[in-house]
Amino acid sequence: MSRVGKKPVAIPTGVTAKVDGQNVAVKGAKGELKFAVPQEISVALDGGAIKVDPRGNSKRDRAMWGMSRAMIANLVTGVTNGFEKKLEITGVGYKAAVVGKNLQLSLGYSHDINYPIPAGIAIVTPRPTEVTITGIDRRQVGQVAAEIRSLRGPEPYKGKGIKYAGEFIFRKEGKKK
Repeated sequence: MSRVGKKPVAIPTGVTAKVDGQNVAVKGAKGELKFAVPQEISVALDGGAIKVDPRGNSKRDRAMWGMSRAMIANLVTGVTNGFEKKLEITGVGYKAAVVGKNLQLSLGYSHDINYPIPAGIAIVTPRPTEVTITGIDRRQVGQVAAEIRSLRGPEPYKGKGIKYAGEFIFRKEGKKK
């Protein structure tokens, strides 16, 4: 049994939820999000909460049960509070700046990298070595953060590169003479 799936998703005030067959739509102050629930799961709007139950008892049904409940909870959290990821840039001359609808990154390559900011995502650079990514869709915020990090991932010797805020990078000692 899924411990996550058993708990219904509470709908706070100011948020409207609509269940239409296998589609769940949630609308709040920050915007509207939709999710198509897998066929193995039944979803119902029960008072001020969304209840998710499996149709069968197979391993896949139970896995989809917890995943579907978590996705619906992320929809509700996204339209009320939104999501945020912070990246830190370490290295001499490494910096970031928002220029128009692009994030311009200087990461030690022979050229600057222009990363186009997708719709629904806001990127802010409070300092040249910090990047803050915000949006209402948790998956999209995480995907954009991962794509930016992959442009120059942190290396273990000097720690140069882009890392998540609070991420621990295991450092290596290097060769001794």
